[in-house]
Amino acid sequence: MMIPMPIYDDLRKAIAASEMSRYQIWQETGISQSQLCDFMAGAKGLSVEALERLAGCLGLEIVARPIKRKKTLRKDR
Repeated sequence: MMIPMPIYDDLRKAIAASEMSRYQIWQETGISQSQLCDFMAGAKGLSVEALERLAGCLGLEIVARPIKRKKTLRKDR
């Protein structure tokens, strides 16, 4: 079982919402149709490079940003 990742969910939704076939995505990104099938089923992830190519193909940009963390009291102070 793969660990859920929001970026994967967002890309799966974008693929489903696009009018592109897996064949078209493969032609544009080089990500094989079987890899896309496994990715869409949640069975496997993709490399960072593949994620970037896929996002570019779908007109998306992957942006890293800090996560919001809860403030905790430190016991050593």
